[in-house]
Amino acid sequence: MSSNPSAVRCKELRLSFSNRDALAGIDLEVAANEVFGLVGPNGSGKTTLFRILATLLRPSSGVAEVFGNDVVRAATDVRRSIGVVFQMPSLDAKLRVLENLEFHGRLFGLRGSALRDRCSHLLATFGIADRAQDVVGTLSGGLARRVEIAKGMMSRPRLLLLDEPSTGLDPAARRDLRQAIARVRDDEGTTVFWTTHLLDEAETCDRIAILDQGRVIALGSPQRLMDEEKGAIVTVKLRDGKRPESFSIADFGLEPETVGSSLRFVTESTRAAHDFAASLTRQLEDELATVTIGRPSLEDVFFARTGKVFEVGAAAATKPRGGRHG
Repeated sequence: MSSNPSAVRCKELRLSFSNRDALAGIDLEVAANEVFGLVGPNGSGKTTLFRILATLLRPSSGVAEVFGNDVVRAATDVRRSIGVVFQMPSLDAKLRVLENLEFHGRLFGLRGSALRDRCSHLLATFGIADRAQDVVGTLSGGLARRVEIAKGMMSRPRLLLLDEPSTGLDPAARRDLRQAIARVRDDEGTTVFWTTHLLDEAETCDRIAILDQGRVIALGSPQRLMDEEKGAIVTVKLRDGKRPESFSIADFGLEPETVGSSLRFVTESTRAAHDFAASLTRQLEDELATVTIGRPSLEDVFFARTGKVFEVGAAAATKPRGGRHG
């Protein structure tokens, strides 16, 4: 065991189910006291890796460590150092907020003033002190999620594992949740490892790993990964009734990427993007609702490395990357 181990270390980590590789050789390290995002579409391997780190699945081969402790050989030590918040709710909806926290704290041996102080601290940290006596079943999704994470922090874990924590939350609740997680890192020195398929959410992490088909295809800070993608993006929103998929490279000279009801094009530079946007405006006229120009996003990072659109809930369609060279 290293004297200064990483919070998480995976080396050639693999897990196979029947004839399918859920993880196909994962290599990554998470530093202590960072918010690390594991990003990918559904089926990419995010939850599988999460469950291995939570000691709920045994890998087929390779190494997974939490603060230097192997998740298989030293599973008890790993469990002592982690807090886990699953995607599915685990609160007792018939108990009050404070009662949920107190019950969980007692499972970790907290009693008396130590339990009261810990509950008070977490209620304040997550902005739910005024809801302590509310029955959990009456809370909004965002508030209930904050109670879930407060419960996960009762044992003062060194590593907090969160599986899709903002699923089903509205934008305001997601923002509040991100702020609470940042406070956990800053005030308690806890390393946060969370899975998400929301790319705008991933941009708020200190570093991320993007998964596809059980492999890490990109690793680093979100800004660095986006900066590595050159050029500019032109996004066209069409008026109702016009089908984006009816267009092809022959119409514009660049390969159109269909994203919902929009078309997206990758150009060589910001200047080329402005020229191309002006040309599109003249060409589409009444069919055009809006046209925007922007820097590459994490969605473009995913597309550049896989040739697929980042889609959630369905298999991503493979498309040629012709726009960069058109």
